[in-house]
Order: sequence, then C-alpha cells, then structure tokens
Amino acid sequence: MQPTATVLVYSDDSNTREQVRLATGRRPAPDAPVVEFVECATPAAVLAELDKGGIDVCVLDGEAVPMGGMGVCRQIKDEIFNCPPVLLLIGRPQDAWLATWSRADAAVTLPVDPVEFAAALASLLRKKKLLSA
Repeated sequence: MQPTATVLVYSDDSNTREQVRLATGRRPAPDAPVVEFVECATPAAVLAELDKGGIDVCVLDGEAVPMGGMGVCRQIKDEIFNCPPVLLLIGRPQDAWLATWSRADAAVTLPVDPVEFAAALASLLRKKKLLSA
C-alpha cells in the first residue's frame, strides 16, 4: 500500500482550491506520497480540522476573506502543538516578507503556477517525512 499525505487547503474561493488540487495532481513529485485533500473555506474549519489531527501540510490562501491565510498561519503556529508545515499562497512576490512574518514554511504566488507549487509542496512533504522518522 502506498503512503498517503493529507493536505489541508484553505481558501474562501473554490477556484483557488481547485488550482491547488490540479497543480498537485495525484502526487506533487515522483518521490512524494499520494495526496488526499481536506478543503476548508473558513478559519474555524481550519482550526477544527487541525484539532482532529492527521494533517501533513497546510496550504493557506493569503488573499482569503474574511481572514487571510497569513493571519491564519500565524494563529495556528501559535496555537497548534506540532503545527504542520504551511505553504502560503500570496498575491504578489513583494508580499514574501509578510509570509516570513506569518511564519509560513514556504510561499508561492497566485495564480498557482503548477511547477512552482508542486515543487514547494513536495519539498514540505519531504521535510515532514524526515521530521517524522
């Protein structure tokens, strides 16, 4: 049986969540596990899913409304014990400093570039695997 990774995707925009799913495919890289998605449209849903456990990586939309992914990222890094790595979707490359403020582990720009996104997600999944071993 192949290993599976669970990726939480937070965005109030269903098109953004779809971009993430399409950019990932079944797996973001040949050496990465097959990915299953948990989709959330509200910050409360993100917290509820993280409280359940089992999330390997979070993908958060920095442009989400009413609370952007940067604020959600900073909150979960403070509140969730052993918080999973976070990949932040930012509106402009100039916003990378805000991703650092939010304590995101990686950031890519919107709209989602499939190659850049898959590489960033695969890298976080690899790091998570190394930390879990």
